[in-house]
Amino acid sequence: MNTEKVASKQQIAFYRKLYIAYQIEHEQHNLLSLHKLTSMPRRTLQDAIAAFTDLGIECEFVQDGERNNAGYYRINDWGPINPVWVGEHLALIEAELG
Repeated sequence: MNTEKVASKQQIAFYRKLYIAYQIEHEQHNLLSLHKLTSMPRRTLQDAIAAFTDLGIECEFVQDGERNNAGYYRINDWGPINPVWVGEHLALIEAELG
């Protein structure tokens, strides 16, 4: 009998948002650098960042240059999420994301 717990789609989506927010909080990232770091498709990254508000996380894109995509994301408020907890459980989150 297999007793291994399998994360649901909703749990994976939740962990993905936490993981991306953590990366944005700890280093200046744009879509390209997040894609290189995570190997997630750019569309998945865009969707996850757009859905941060579902968790109460406030994120903005800071324009840093003349080109539209020149800049980086910044977390302004974690809302009800404890970023310390995310950092302490990063290995678990990464394991769940594969």
